[in-house]
Amino acid sequence: MQHGPAVRRRKLGAELRALRTSAGLTSGEAARLVGWHQSKVSRIETGTSGVKPADVRLLLDAYAVMDTQLRELLMMLAGSDDDGGRHHWWHAYRGVLPPTYRDFISLESQAGAMRTLETTVVPGLLQTPEYARAVTKAAVEGLPEDRLDTLVEVRLARQDVLRADPPLELSAVLDEAVLRREVGGPGVMARQLERLVEAARLPQVRLQVLPFAAGAHIGVTGPFVIFSFSSTSDLDVVVLDHLTSSLYLERKEDLQAYTEAFNALQIHALSPEDSLDFIAGTAAGA
Repeated sequence: MQHGPAVRRRKLGAELRALRTSAGLTSGEAARLVGWHQSKVSRIETGTSGVKPADVRLLLDAYAVMDTQLRELLMMLAGSDDDGGRHHWWHAYRGVLPPTYRDFISLESQAGAMRTLETTVVPGLLQTPEYARAVTKAAVEGLPEDRLDTLVEVRLARQDVLRADPPLELSAVLDEAVLRREVGGPGVMARQLERLVEAARLPQVRLQVLPFAAGAHIGVTGPFVIFSFSSTSDLDVVVLDHLTSSLYLERKEDLQAYTEAFNALQIHALSPEDSLDFIAGTAAGA
């Protein structure tokens, strides 16, 4: 397990190494093409050193990589601002957001799909402003009002990925506790449940409820997120949130384990149709 930036360097390096190999070049030949020493190419490919977006662009050009989506994804991993900040709006909040949160948002903004198990609160991408405010205020005690406003603003801005073209495909399994926990009071919770009903009807959103009646399940160990990328599965990553940090799992065996766990949760959960009825019924009684 590693923190986000280290994982991203390793993934970026591995992808660049694969592209170089596909281009039929040795690391020495690649270095000569871009005017570097061979050791720099090696350090980038092993993830032992950071790499500037401009350097990634040089390598992609040298390897004749024309796939626009793949280029954008790799530039994102290097921290690119080439698109004028369109995918990097969170940089404006650098002084407010911790690096791990900014890293999470950057992955979320470029992922093609997101699978998440939530056991305590509504997923951030589906929260109403009032619910987001109540959750944030409870999570960080003593937060000044202006800072609280900013964090809620960020939470709502993240939701744009569901309206992008193409939108992020969100699959979420919600423990029944998420629906029953009264956050912000009855009125806030009622509006939040209504929002979930609306979201469940979106074609890019798949919501399933894991009812208490399902008993113990593999998700009792805690929530998690799996990010998948359209261009290559080699960049997929699992994110585990902790109180003060996030951990990123990148090994194939970890990805397989969490993917199988999520698939099992979907089997034990109510169907999307029954889940919609369940959420609507809960809302009616809220």
